[in-house]
Amino acid sequence: MNRAENPLREPVSKDRLRLWLRLLKTTRHIEASLRENLRTEFATTLPRFDVMSALSRHPSGMKMSKLSGVLKVSNGNVTGIIDRLVDDGHVVRVAVPGDRRASLVRLTRKGEAEFARQAAAHEAWVDAMLGDFAQDEAAALAQRLDTLETTLTEDR
Repeated sequence: MNRAENPLREPVSKDRLRLWLRLLKTTRHIEASLRENLRTEFATTLPRFDVMSALSRHPSGMKMSKLSGVLKVSNGNVTGIIDRLVDDGHVVRVAVPGDRRASLVRLTRKGEAEFARQAAAHEAWVDAMLGDFAQDEAAALAQRLDTLETTLTEDR
């Protein structure tokens, strides 16, 4: 039955607004839990984890500008994180031949090992939080959200 057949039913826009608010609330709750777990289990932060995650997908290294683009943050935000990861021995800066101003950043072996530990824990935490979803439900919802993201990106 549509709204024309049942004038008491709210417009679909209200349902979509409620959906957005629930997605936002749920995302914030999950993110807060992940932040706390990273802090207590590994004495690290979610931004540091995100930087290491991006670098793990680019083993040959990335320029800072590309890393900032991948993470969708400013170079300044990434620089401080990289400085601390270098101090900890998890990341190394490598000069770019022919460009004295640029350097690549990449995980060290120590950084790779540490990220592997953190990533395994991160996956387990997310798995536990989303454990009420059956595998086919999780895959279907992920696909639906991928489709939505594609649509939203195309509209830009």
